[in-house]
Amino acid sequence: MEQTSNVTEGGKEQERHPNGRQPAQRRRQPKNLGEAERYGSILGGLGLILAGFTRRSSSGVLLGALGAALIQRGVTGQCALYQSLGVTSVKPDRPGVPDNVGVNLEQSVVINRPREEVYAFWRHLPNLARIMKHIERVDLLDERRSHWVVRTPWGRRLEWDAEIINEHPREMIAWESLPGAAVANAGSVRFEPEPHGQGTIVRVKLEYNPPGGVLGWMTGSLFGESAEREIKEDLAGLKQRLESGELAESQG
Repeated sequence: MEQTSNVTEGGKEQERHPNGRQPAQRRRQPKNLGEAERYGSILGGLGLILAGFTRRSSSGVLLGALGAALIQRGVTGQCALYQSLGVTSVKPDRPGVPDNVGVNLEQSVVINRPREEVYAFWRHLPNLARIMKHIERVDLLDERRSHWVVRTPWGRRLEWDAEIINEHPREMIAWESLPGAAVANAGSVRFEPEPHGQGTIVRVKLEYNPPGGVLGWMTGSLFGESAEREIKEDLAGLKQRLESGELAESQG
């Protein structure tokens, strides 16, 4: 029988198989939990374990087991559920939202006003604070970059910088957040003529990665309610106020 042998390379012994190949190494799974979510899992796990100790029943054992699983999740930085869904809450090094991460929303509304008017109102980004209830203000930094301040129902203030990355006057505006954003986001708004000449179709697409990743979105940590419903209500408010002439008069 052919024996395996050890060779010395750089002062370290390495085992070789009889065929001369190096032993196969296990591939390490990449982390798919961001720092904030890892710390939250560890703290939450410790809380469940402490709660389990106070109960002398099967429910206490179950709480302890869940707590241990959460701590392991935080320490390793890996979540089996996220892996199966193909998502991650690790902050990207590039702007916007990484592929297959976060929440995707789409809403549209028909506004009985000329496309030029609707586009011009939206293009002046500070106007959005007048129609979207969670936007506290939008400050223009230059022609393409802006600073956004959003306040959640829980009183938390979130801020980030965004940049318009694609634009076709009267037709489309696309943007993405810049690195370091409190909420990584990207999206577009399109202005299409209504086929029967009844105004403008405003079509909004939004993709964002909420604080705490998918877990944060599931527990409503960003808005406290349905973000999709909020966008729908904001667009309905835009329709009502533009069609009534209220926004045009106040802007003038």
